[in-house]
Amino acid sequence: MLEQDAIEPHGGTLVDLLATGPEADSLLAEAENLPKVKVGRRELSDLEMLTVGALSPLRGFQGEKDYRSIIQTMHLESGLPWTIPVTLSLDDEEVKRVGRSDAVVLLSPSGGSPIAVLQVEESFRRDREAEAQAVFGTTDTNHPGVRALEEAGDWLLAGPVRALRLPHHDSFARYRLSPGQTRQAFRDRGWRRVVGFQTRNPVHRAHEYIQKCALEIVDGLLLHPLVGATKQDDVPADVRMRCYEVLFESYYPQDRAMMSVFPAAMRYAGPKEAIWHAICRKNYGCTHFIVGRDHAGVGDYYGTYDAQRIFDEFDAEELGITPLFFEHSFYCHRCEGMASPKTCPHDDEHRVILSGTKVREMLRAGEKPPPEFSRPEVAEILIAAMRGQEG
Repeated sequence: MLEQDAIEPHGGTLVDLLATGPEADSLLAEAENLPKVKVGRRELSDLEMLTVGALSPLRGFQGEKDYRSIIQTMHLESGLPWTIPVTLSLDDEEVKRVGRSDAVVLLSPSGGSPIAVLQVEESFRRDREAEAQAVFGTTDTNHPGVRALEEAGDWLLAGPVRALRLPHHDSFARYRLSPGQTRQAFRDRGWRRVVGFQTRNPVHRAHEYIQKCALEIVDGLLLHPLVGATKQDDVPADVRMRCYEVLFESYYPQDRAMMSVFPAAMRYAGPKEAIWHAICRKNYGCTHFIVGRDHAGVGDYYGTYDAQRIFDEFDAEELGITPLFFEHSFYCHRCEGMASPKTCPHDDEHRVILSGTKVREMLRAGEKPPPEFSRPEVAEILIAAMRGQEG
């Protein structure tokens, strides 16, 4: 940790797996004669996260000892908290192609030039049922995370990685900051206490309210939207980013808030993903992390506040980052302002609470939700996007 940083990376070291100079040249030459493996979309996101240090202290895809330890104890074999395995899947044909090779080249899902070289330490069979139950709390294949697990290969390839390049992105270039870059940005701004906010949805007034409540007790806010793979019916990342930009332009203090994108893919693992998201934001330099209701949830697989309760299963010192818990927020007409069940004594009839289904129906009809629920500028972007999809 640099002296000016307010929080250490997870495990104490911020990893950087991008090879440069003579090492990169040597790896490229080596890659010409190595077996090639195409990674999936989620694994490509994980590879990028590994490369930039977002998954510190990991230096590659995890082996069986760590895999089993995570499933059974929510910790790495070393004892460090970790809740979601970071693995590389292979099917039977790929296992045969890799054979006894000491190293393999990793390609994007579409192929092309090498992205990384993995030094093979082991391959082992995935324990699908145990992994699904441990990570997602269910083996129901209607759960998007379990379904992705079912579609993945039976084998896992493990070993340290050296990246030759980062995956190519045409979008959000100005917001693609590595953990090293966000930490530098915090230092430049003089922020010692920084709160991170994870989102895969457009920010509505309740989100804005809890962000600003958190901002009252820290120096800065990192709005950190996830832009990796999500469910097909989630709002596309480019639409969400336009919503965030219009909010930042008009409603956030420019010297107290900043935005960067989080390249992870969603697992929809609820409580386990809440811990994983917090650890990642610790690596980005956040000292605090907002956990609202049903964080990273989907359907009715998790209790409303399970993602908050799971933090009680860890010692505060071993996680290192401070969670900030918020209940469901809303506008109350009697209170004449934003509130939550903790602060508002009034019944639901006085509260502006809309279901996701109702909001989508309104937007599809070209109708803006009440301004107490969503900023009009955000609603306009969402209405235009929905009309474009239907057109």
